[in-house]
Amino acid sequence: MADKDAILVVSGLPRSGTSMMMKMLEAAGIPVVTDKLRVPDQNNPNGYYELERVKQLKDGDFTWLENASGKVVKIISALVTHLPDNHAYKVIFMQRDLLEVLASQRKMLGRLGKPEDKVSDEQMAKIYQIHLRNVEAWLTRQPNIELLYINYNTMINDPSGPVQKVNQFLGGALDIQAMLGVINKDLYRERK
Repeated sequence: MADKDAILVVSGLPRSGTSMMMKMLEAAGIPVVTDKLRVPDQNNPNGYYELERVKQLKDGDFTWLENASGKVVKIISALVTHLPDNHAYKVIFMQRDLLEVLASQRKMLGRLGKPEDKVSDEQMAKIYQIHLRNVEAWLTRQPNIELLYINYNTMINDPSGPVQKVNQFLGGALDIQAMLGVINKDLYRERK
């Protein structure tokens, strides 16, 4: 990564390709910040790449960020707006068709034996659209954040363009072939 002082963040809605992007960046040689508490399962066979302390951002637990410079951490969209302004961030924000996100969440809940949401997909899509607009507005107002949007659907179907964008965004020295090798179309299972 060109800016060694910046903290690289992968964000987006749950089930939007954030774990895949984390694995790609790890394959490209960027150290990841994870506690590996959430182990791979059939919902995410390649792992979740999560850090439990990220959930404490909303409560003001920022101390772990001191050791995250030059590394990548996954922070879902609901928590990314809690990042403190005393660090520089490069945010890769994953986007995915909302109906696919909802279908993927529904399948995951089913596999985990949890009840499905009582909110309809239409209502949930509207809630997510408002949430994403608010998060995008916040991100673009932050002078300490550089932002790159990557579409999951494009990444799966034609990855070379998005991978090149990520490489340029992060200084142009990533191992592109290693990143491309992570993409597994067989894991693109939950659609509409």
